[in-house]
Amino acid sequence: MWSQWRKSSRSNGAGNCVELASSVSAFRVRDSKNASGPVLQFGGRAMSAFLAGAKRG
Repeated sequence: MWSQWRKSSRSNGAGNCVELASSVSAFRVRDSKNASGPVLQFGGRAMSAFLAGAKRG
């Protein structure tokens, strides 16, 4: 079962936001401006690598 979508705490007022939903073993990420658009899905290790890359820019 997936959690509710939640907006990033780092979202800015310009509309450049992502939302995250999680389950026991995976995470989903989507563009908050396009809720019916594509969704990226990651396992735990892949999500850690994705977040590390995002933090580096």
